[in-house]
Amino acid sequence: MKCHWIFCGCFLLHFSSMAAPADPPNIVLVMADDQGWGDMAYNGHPHLKTPNFDALAKEGIRFDEFHAAAPVCSPTRGSVMTGRTPNRFGCFSWGHSLRPQEITIAEALKTAGYATGHFGKWHLGSVQKASPVSPGVSGFDEWVSSPNFFDLDPVLSVNGKAVPFHGDSSDVTVDEALKFIRRCAEKKQRFLAVVWFGSPHDPHQALDSDRALYADLPVKQQNFYGEITAMDRAFGKLRTELRNLDLRENTLVWYCSDNGALPKVGSNGGRRGFKGQIYEGGLAVPALLEWPAVFHEPKVIKAPCVTSDIYPTVLEVVGVTMEKQPPLDGIDIMPLLTGQEKKRSKPIGFWDSGNKGISTPSKAWMDELLAAQARGEEPNDPVRLRPDAAKIGEPVSLTEFPGHSAWLDWPWKLHRIENRKSHDVTWELYNLATDPDESTLLLAEQPERVPEMQRSLEDWLESVARSLNGEDY
Repeated sequence: MKCHWIFCGCFLLHFSSMAAPADPPNIVLVMADDQGWGDMAYNGHPHLKTPNFDALAKEGIRFDEFHAAAPVCSPTRGSVMTGRTPNRFGCFSWGHSLRPQEITIAEALKTAGYATGHFGKWHLGSVQKASPVSPGVSGFDEWVSSPNFFDLDPVLSVNGKAVPFHGDSSDVTVDEALKFIRRCAEKKQRFLAVVWFGSPHDPHQALDSDRALYADLPVKQQNFYGEITAMDRAFGKLRTELRNLDLRENTLVWYCSDNGALPKVGSNGGRRGFKGQIYEGGLAVPALLEWPAVFHEPKVIKAPCVTSDIYPTVLEVVGVTMEKQPPLDGIDIMPLLTGQEKKRSKPIGFWDSGNKGISTPSKAWMDELLAAQARGEEPNDPVRLRPDAAKIGEPVSLTEFPGHSAWLDWPWKLHRIENRKSHDVTWELYNLATDPDESTLLLAEQPERVPEMQRSLEDWLESVARSLNGEDY
């Protein structure tokens, strides 16, 4: 009952001029794997067919300046789970895990009585029960998960048990999520469903029927576009079933991708760079939101937002405050969504430290897990289980921040590029409103703005380094 009262206070603050539902909403967080900003028909793609995403873009909230917290997958997923920039907890690149010390969105919503489920790509640790960074240990009551991307006919971990599935990976993911949602609906149980597609990550393996829509294009594009079409179909099925279950009105659905566009096949929407880069092409992603009980009319949000905003926004909507909450990088963006605020209240920091990724061969591992469990065995490989995930490494410097970082204080974006060996620093400044492809350097033209932004970025980097060193716990 306490959570209900907290919720009502927060809700009245944000939505006093709107018709508010009596109860907190269900939460559905959906994420693509490697879909660039331009990989949507509604964003002007010349070939892609995404009718279900297009429909939500017309009916709900469309974000035009939404960013992944990192230019690759695992760190961004960690930002959704925690509301924090991923270097704070050592999730530097693909294949790195959460720290068990982190508070996750699933753990937070469980305190408000939510049932929690994860479906699809995990890539924040292991999907074996014995791991300290499995979905189950990270706050999810139920999970049908893969350690990394997955394609046709996948083997997935159902609460730790390897199970073979048949069909397109996006269809499988949504079908499993809907089983959970239907059970919650029958019990009138509020829920958090995290639905993370394994598409359109390579190798692209689309169904023949999805490829056929693009038969006049090269085979690589047929498969890539076909995977996005399958993802669109699955997303449409999810929205339709929420309506059929009479849940749509008071369910908040939030969709985005985990990083910017893939080189060669993906579309960065005319921005500079691709996946793996701190330039906008590696960070800008498509994003959509709906909550029909609150947002009755479509709108477009042009203020910059980031995946780290999901955690604090959802917690504010639900009315949860976590004790011993470590510093957040994201903000509650509900004032932007309601129109109470026009500008973002806090800049966004990015930092790719250049640490290498960790190989996570999902198909091979899941096939091996399936075979081992059939023999009554459980693999005990530390590379897969991550038994030392809670360990904090040697302290990092509080004055040197190697790699590529950036500070987005709209419309200005300041880049700081530090050589990992010499520690020489190069600075770049761009105005994204007039120069989205970050091609015109403006350092000399902004003599007053640059030093202030440099100080803010380096103060933030020091804060991130302190978190990485364990000062938050």
